[in-house]
Amino acid sequence: MRTPRFIALACTAAVAVSLTACSGATRPQQGTADGAGFKLSPTSPAAQGPLDSFTWSLYAEPYTLDYALAYDYPPNTVLANVCEQLLRVTPDLRIEPGLAVKWTRPDPRTLVYTLRPNVKFHDGTVMTADDVVASLKRQMDPATGSPWSTAFKTVDSIGKSGPLEVTIKLGKADALFHEMLAASPGTVVSAASLAEQGEDYGTPEGKLNCTGPFSLEKWAQGDSITLKKNPDYWDEKLVARSGSVKFTFIEDAAARANAFLSGTADGGYMVPSASFARLRDSGKGSLLFGPNTAAADLAVLNFKGALGDVRVRRALSMALDRKNIVKAAAGGVGVPAKAPAARGAWALVPEKTATHYDTLPEPVHDVAGAKKLVEEAGATGKKVTVATSSMAPEISVLANAVQAAGREIGLDVRLQPVSPDAYSGIFVDPAAREGLDLVITHGYDNTPDPLEFYQYLRTGDFGNYGNWSEAEYDLAFDRANTEYDPAERADLTAKVQEIALRELPVIPVYEAPFSVFLGKRITGAPTGIAQLYYPWAATIGAAQQ
Repeated sequence: MRTPRFIALACTAAVAVSLTACSGATRPQQGTADGAGFKLSPTSPAAQGPLDSFTWSLYAEPYTLDYALAYDYPPNTVLANVCEQLLRVTPDLRIEPGLAVKWTRPDPRTLVYTLRPNVKFHDGTVMTADDVVASLKRQMDPATGSPWSTAFKTVDSIGKSGPLEVTIKLGKADALFHEMLAASPGTVVSAASLAEQGEDYGTPEGKLNCTGPFSLEKWAQGDSITLKKNPDYWDEKLVARSGSVKFTFIEDAAARANAFLSGTADGGYMVPSASFARLRDSGKGSLLFGPNTAAADLAVLNFKGALGDVRVRRALSMALDRKNIVKAAAGGVGVPAKAPAARGAWALVPEKTATHYDTLPEPVHDVAGAKKLVEEAGATGKKVTVATSSMAPEISVLANAVQAAGREIGLDVRLQPVSPDAYSGIFVDPAAREGLDLVITHGYDNTPDPLEFYQYLRTGDFGNYGNWSEAEYDLAFDRANTEYDPAERADLTAKVQEIALRELPVIPVYEAPFSVFLGKRITGAPTGIAQLYYPWAATIGAAQQ
């Protein structure tokens, strides 16, 4: 559970690996969208030719392009094409080698990464182990203020053990650490450029020097960001099909849809659900859906109030009419969530998805039973305050549904409107949570391992917004995180999931696929949430030769 990514509900359609090279996959799914069928696929049809340029719509301007501070969709959507990680998450949610060509684990607390040779930064200098060490250590430095620093909590040391070799020593076994090197924590940038740029790094005034298929050409603050093709990119399979990419920023959902329809934006991820039907029937392009690791949840912020009693949490969950919520909040594209971590988060070992997620019971909708639980808990008439915001219709829709459901079972559910900035603050500032009992979240995994999501409910974790603490849960999580075999770890994660469902510190609501709109002149984009780290823009090209 992270943020601001956790508030991505406002903008989206809803949204130790073994030491061998790859693991995990997702399978296509079918569903309905406003009565029409849709297919879930990790990629769009392949590009048929090159492009001089294309324009991509973001729902907001990135607040930074500093990899160590990038903790939201807009910055990571841009950076995925500029900077790269030691490992790579693919569109079908596999983990494969990236800037590290291979790795070994000599013992449970040691990781050795062999770097890919002859990889050049955008300024032409060659990547070395020194760059990797400097990049990773920077995220551990309190002066950086990186939200990713918690990923390094078990790291004792990071050191150069050869010109193209880095050795990382852990204080204790930590399966998730290795996997997180496929996300922002594993990003590698030029050490020399970090020193040169100083405080300007990642700002509109600064420069980036990474290894990706595009380099940063210009950041015109308040207007656009332009990337240009890297002619010396190392991965022949992902050489950019376009000469440049221009990112524009459109916060208003209706205006974004109009930009897609008019062609002023060739495409964009996280399409506003209210525009699904209009875009699908427009004939101006394709609305596509891809793999997602996200679920819309209700995070409990106050365990000293009415929701401190698990019976009340269960009652509220039982009172939710999830099927109608999916129709109203997600444009009909989605399904009720069976657990806090979505089905897509189990992609690391596909056979375990069927075993540990698909077999979970459907969430119960039982208003009479819920009302009885509230009465048994002595909570009838007690106040529950839910944060809501005008930042997107989806938040308001879900907040209103929670209020109606709560009142129907005897709770005094009140909505607390907050500004978009204040809503974001709920996830980073404990003071902003005062007086609130629930907040609508949209939690997802950066990697296809469900244990990543469940770490944020561990006692004392940054993402544990309500300071929930359960010794049995912590022990189960720690046991799972010491198991390096993915299949066996999935079995242990199922126990963690079981406790989370029993205690409901987070109430699951619904999950939906990732969305992308592609105008008629372009194709080739990955469709899923892997776009946060996979160089998705490199595969986009002309729809016709």
